[in-house]
Amino acid sequence: MSPITSYEKELAFQADRRKATTEFIKIISDLWYDKSIEVVLFKNQIIDKNVSDIINLHEYAGEFVQKPISIFDSVEILRAINDIKLPPSKLDIGKLTYEYHADDNNYHNVKAFVLDKLKDAGTAREIRPKDVVLYGFGRIGRLLARELMAKTGKGNQLRLRAIVTRGEITQEILEKRATLLRTDSVHGQFMGTVDTDFKNKALIINGTTVHIISAQAPEAIDYTPYGITNALVIDNTGAFRDKKGLERHLKAKGTARVLLTAPGKEVPNIVHGVNQTEFDPDTTKIYSAASCTTNAITPILKIVEDSLGIKKGHLETIHAYTNDQNLVDNMHGKYRRGRAAALNMVITETGAGKAVAKALPGLQGKLTSNAIRVPVPNGSLAILNLEVNNKTSKEGINTIVKKYALEGDMVEQIKYSLSNELVSTDIVGTTSPAIYDSTATIVSEDGKNLVLYIWYDNEYGYAHQVIRLAKYIAKVRRYTYY
Repeated sequence: MSPITSYEKELAFQADRRKATTEFIKIISDLWYDKSIEVVLFKNQIIDKNVSDIINLHEYAGEFVQKPISIFDSVEILRAINDIKLPPSKLDIGKLTYEYHADDNNYHNVKAFVLDKLKDAGTAREIRPKDVVLYGFGRIGRLLARELMAKTGKGNQLRLRAIVTRGEITQEILEKRATLLRTDSVHGQFMGTVDTDFKNKALIINGTTVHIISAQAPEAIDYTPYGITNALVIDNTGAFRDKKGLERHLKAKGTARVLLTAPGKEVPNIVHGVNQTEFDPDTTKIYSAASCTTNAITPILKIVEDSLGIKKGHLETIHAYTNDQNLVDNMHGKYRRGRAAALNMVITETGAGKAVAKALPGLQGKLTSNAIRVPVPNGSLAILNLEVNNKTSKEGINTIVKKYALEGDMVEQIKYSLSNELVSTDIVGTTSPAIYDSTATIVSEDGKNLVLYIWYDNEYGYAHQVIRLAKYIAKVRRYTYY
């Protein structure tokens, strides 16, 4: 074969692949907007992604499962999904494509395979939409608003109806809040539209009205005039962190449940994927989503504890600076945090080591912890130094974590990284709260000491954990296939 012929075949293949990817994107959009079926690729979001993004994600998927994941096969399976009747769902096309090749001798065609794999979808219970109120509109609040509005679809899950802020709502203030939602220095442009309606004190997000309510106290609000009933209030202000303070939300007319986006006292602290099923949303009215660091390390610690047993350990989190630190040197209520955040590495404390025990009681008293704030605006790293009961190796612990990242109850919580070049900016925008750096893992010669590196987007990854927990509390979790 002449070199030019080989080259032309490569060009033809690339053209066919991009054409198939275009069809892939169209079916993904049709499934979401017409049928409320969200498709992901090994947990990676693919709605509103471009051709190059989809091709790169297929390359990652193939490397992850150590078997080619073809866009042509994915399209064929998507066609079959589009042809059958399904309830609102969340489906992993990567897992389906992988399993299709693993089971290809057992099925006559793709449609038969899809019907068999998704046969339980018919038993999915009916979902009643839930009104959501964001109490506060800071870093996490705006990310929650972005995600809730981008994934509203037909509105049969969580419906963002209002945002509560303090102070007078002027035209200027409303426009500033709209601008902060539209643009973000870390996470980029919002993939949608944001307009203001000063007359009705509202933001119009993707054509949908979201009321802006000014209030000084949670119990003083009446949500019902806005058509809001039985709402889930997500408090991201951090002003109320104990049961007594959070109960004030339940005194407001139109509310039913409260979710705190910070560690809480005297209320259940939940790491979704680990311990949410221990509390019944029919009877538990107040929840805490714990901290970003707790959500990053708890899934990994559960894996190690269940697989090897943990004698003791230390957590050191290398954390992005946050708004509670000073931009320039000035007075601060805590030691060292008063020094300029963008110029210094700052040793400080974290309660994540103790907080883990609220989700995993077996680790009570076994972990110490500390934190170093560093001059990056987002993207953090937790280092787990663990002494275990049972011997393992680097390959052994990596294989264990990879299995949990591929299947089971924590596939949404763990992203398994194969990259030798991973750095903090690479993990910004990751929906999983824990990114396991498999190439950085260290295991002692006797196999009893592990050093594990867990990256996490302390804003975006945590916000997705909050939404996962919100869906559980609101009982709007769809049929899923991971």
